[in-house]
Amino acid sequence: MARLAYSKASLSKESAKLKRFKQFLPSLDLKRQQLAVERKKALAHLQQTELEIKQCYQKSAAMLPMLADKSIHVQNLVKVVQVDVLEENLVGVHLPVLNALNIDVQAYSLFTEPHWVDQLVVQLKLMLHLKLQQQIAAQRVEILSDAVKKVTQRVNLFDKVLIPQAQQNIRKIRIYLSDLERAGVVRAKSTKQKRLKANKVA
Repeated sequence: MARLAYSKASLSKESAKLKRFKQFLPSLDLKRQQLAVERKKALAHLQQTELEIKQCYQKSAAMLPMLADKSIHVQNLVKVVQVDVLEENLVGVHLPVLNALNIDVQAYSLFTEPHWVDQLVVQLKLMLHLKLQQQIAAQRVEILSDAVKKVTQRVNLFDKVLIPQAQQNIRKIRIYLSDLERAGVVRAKSTKQKRLKANKVA
């Protein structure tokens, strides 16, 4: 750390620094609040998606109990062929957004396959969509949590370290300059009295 200079130039520099810090802090704190709100929303969306996945499993189990029969082969009926994820810029933080999902359904015979396969395809497509939404929602929560942590650290740095430090430096310089000024006045008075005495003697 640079040594503090006790001068008027240094006082001016520290005052400008303090002003800059105080101007920057509110916008930084506002960013922290906005990110915290978005993180809360992202977390709620993630929890909602996880609940929908659980409900989808339960609905599938209730509607299609025959899936428990391992002799029925329904693997690879649906698969994801394309995922389009965009990027959203939220107060300088880049977040993934699911734009489109392309799911391919394997061709199957309506005559040879059981009648419930149609319903299974619907449920599998829904589950794939929900699972992808869950992944993206989890990424958003992680990115936003990290961003909130970093911005909070910066807010604390300004609020608890840089601003108090600048204020303390200003106080020290002012006291020093004030003492210097007083000492100068005392010296001037002392010199004047010595001259008066010297004139009287002469």
